[in-house]
Amino acid sequence: MITISLCMIVKNEEQSLRRCLQSVREVADEIIIIDTGSTDRTKEIAASFTPFIYDLTWKDHFAEARNFAFSKATKDYLLWLDADDELEEEDRLKFKALKASLDPSVDSVMMPYHLAFDADNKVITSLKRNRLVKRACGFRWEGPVHEVLIVSGHVIHSDIAITHKKDKEYTDRNLRIYQQREAADEIFSPRDLYYYANELKDHGLDEKAATYYERFLATKQGWREDCFAACLKMGDCYGNLTNRQMQLRTWFRTLLYGKPRAEMCCRVGNFFFEDNRLELAIYWFQKATSLGEPTDYAGVVDHAAWTWMPHLQLCLCYDRMGQKQKAELHNEIASVYNPTHPSIMYNKVYFANLRREEKAL
Repeated sequence: MITISLCMIVKNEEQSLRRCLQSVREVADEIIIIDTGSTDRTKEIAASFTPFIYDLTWKDHFAEARNFAFSKATKDYLLWLDADDELEEEDRLKFKALKASLDPSVDSVMMPYHLAFDADNKVITSLKRNRLVKRACGFRWEGPVHEVLIVSGHVIHSDIAITHKKDKEYTDRNLRIYQQREAADEIFSPRDLYYYANELKDHGLDEKAATYYERFLATKQGWREDCFAACLKMGDCYGNLTNRQMQLRTWFRTLLYGKPRAEMCCRVGNFFFEDNRLELAIYWFQKATSLGEPTDYAGVVDHAAWTWMPHLQLCLCYDRMGQKQKAELHNEIASVYNPTHPSIMYNKVYFANLRREEKAL
């Protein structure tokens, strides 16, 4: 059986750290905690799980901190988590089974990262990460912010999910780091350009964000998943800037990086729906429903776009066209995926009332 070192960097995580460590303590043979300046009970909580707690002066460089954590590990494989990540019971059992059976020739195990959930606790946003890596390979983290673990060799995919349970407000910390680097005339890698654009977009700086997405795509060196996402997000920026021509054109640029995906199809469908060009809207929503499961994508997946959302929008399109039976059919299909969504439930009542009115006539 392989052995595993859990490696974490933390600061002021007293709300979530205990929950995280309890969820993974049966998997990890060693827990490495790097504290970057906590002023709450974080270190006290960590000490109840491990003696391996190290202080590191924070220098606005996440890769440096994660590499420091990796350097303190002694076991066969390295597992990295953030304090607001957890292993759910089902995934904990799967992880224990993986630990007992993993072929030592494997250099990295890629796992789903569940980022957001609906009211019924179903996953609505996810991506994949190289989560468990062989220590002997000496893999390193790169990047001051939105750091990436550079992995090669024998990589396998697992269905063991890490669940993210964000319990802190988002701040402008990452944006400020990028702005400081920009002011210092640092050379940005393609990855830096992409993630700086994301930070700008998230803070409502759409025009500058679009400029940085263009700079990223112009390098022609970006990861395909990031290129696809950059086109989607840049189109969203142009929408916020009310430049609808560039909005639509930029969404279609995703086709330069592969076949259509549901996230793009639903955006384009909504674009035409807003213009009341219903036949075009129907075409793109139907395209979204025909794509199957997004099993081979490692980037962010909007599960709603691949399941219930296009059917709900088809319901609206057909209802507006007076085709009530088709509209109700698509609402019922949407309900299979998301039975408690308020709009879907409202539509059920709406169609039931229509049938009663028809019978009364």
